[in-house]
Amino acid sequence: MDKALQSALAIGFAALSITACQPSATTETTTPTVETTPPADATPTVDFSIIDETMSGLVDDRGMMGGSVLIYRDGEEVHYTDAGMADREADRPWGRGTLATIYSMTKPITGVTLMTLYEEGLFDLEAPLSDYLPEFENMTVATGLDEDGEPIIEDANRPIKVIDILRQTSCFGYDGDGSPASTFMRDANVLDPSKPLSQFSKELATLPLYCQPGTQWKYGVSVDVQARLAEVLAGKPYEELVHERVLDPLGMSDTSYFVPSAEKPRLAAIYGPGNGNKMTRVPDETVYGFYTEKPVQTNGGHGLISSIDDYMRFARMLQNEGELDGVRILKPETIALMTRDHLPEGITKRDFLPTKGQMGFGLDFAVRTAPPATADESFGYVGEFLWDGAASTLFWIDPENDVTVVYFTQVMPFNMDAQKKVRRAVYESLGLLEQGSVTAE
Repeated sequence: MDKALQSALAIGFAALSITACQPSATTETTTPTVETTPPADATPTVDFSIIDETMSGLVDDRGMMGGSVLIYRDGEEVHYTDAGMADREADRPWGRGTLATIYSMTKPITGVTLMTLYEEGLFDLEAPLSDYLPEFENMTVATGLDEDGEPIIEDANRPIKVIDILRQTSCFGYDGDGSPASTFMRDANVLDPSKPLSQFSKELATLPLYCQPGTQWKYGVSVDVQARLAEVLAGKPYEELVHERVLDPLGMSDTSYFVPSAEKPRLAAIYGPGNGNKMTRVPDETVYGFYTEKPVQTNGGHGLISSIDDYMRFARMLQNEGELDGVRILKPETIALMTRDHLPEGITKRDFLPTKGQMGFGLDFAVRTAPPATADESFGYVGEFLWDGAASTLFWIDPENDVTVVYFTQVMPFNMDAQKKVRRAVYESLGLLEQGSVTAE
């Protein structure tokens, strides 16, 4: 593996966890709400020029170089739009066939893959993870620094359960937050793409956790552990398994862990804020979609590249309770299990999750548990479930309104403001955006 690929992890992974750098919401006194249910006798007015203009405006305002939005409602495509450039330097517009590096939007696909094994009775959600991956027995926790500046290491109060790695309460983190546990993660470099998942898992298990298992929602490498668990349970490499269980049955032929050279011209570049009126291109060598050599490590938490139509097939399967075009991936009851809030009562430390809105967390999905608390919060309906990626991609499923949306762009650092504008424009386009005042209960 070449040196550029080896060194890309530090930069690319920092980008992967960029969402974790968003400020956490911690204030709470009164609970303001925004009414999100239109009156029963209302006749929504559909006007897709709203979402078209929003996308064009994001390009004009340098909120993105380019992107696309695909909307399904009641099982049918109702609108597609794109704007801007996929590759400014190559003078290539964003199009429906553009490929995007989706980072953490890999995670829900991994969760679905693992849950196909759950349906076969191969693991128990409440069982200790070490029942299946023995290296995770007798974990420790980095609780702080002593007076000499040395890490304080304590034994974990309880084992990590399988459900912890699905709802992000395992207290595995990502390198980058400056904590003692983060320093151990940085030095171990467990996500080096030259390391197979078996090596990743064993090295991770020697590191102290960020917190006591089950006490916090801590975003991190839990879903990479899911991928390792899946391949151990199935007895085959994870990449083979995800294709066999999810990607191939759904006809997701554009979705993979590596883009061959012949397909590289379809791949969108990633851009970020620049000087003056010009966005700056993120170096291709730091973006895993542009790797010229396939990584050895097949991650569950990042790594996939996809097209908007491919990812919509995955999202529509979820909206349709586990089935699409006569192909069943999961049972309806399994989808229901994954898309309800599983965070234990009393978990107040939730990393950046509150920046997504009034959210709990299911099994690899954020789940809206209450209407927007303020007018500037991301708009949505109770019961929706979603996730996004470090390059500002997003998908969400709104069961109440039977709406499924995929938003693709390639922007780093993570652009939450753009996501909010897109979400609001989608609902306004569909006539489902209530402009009611914010009130305190």
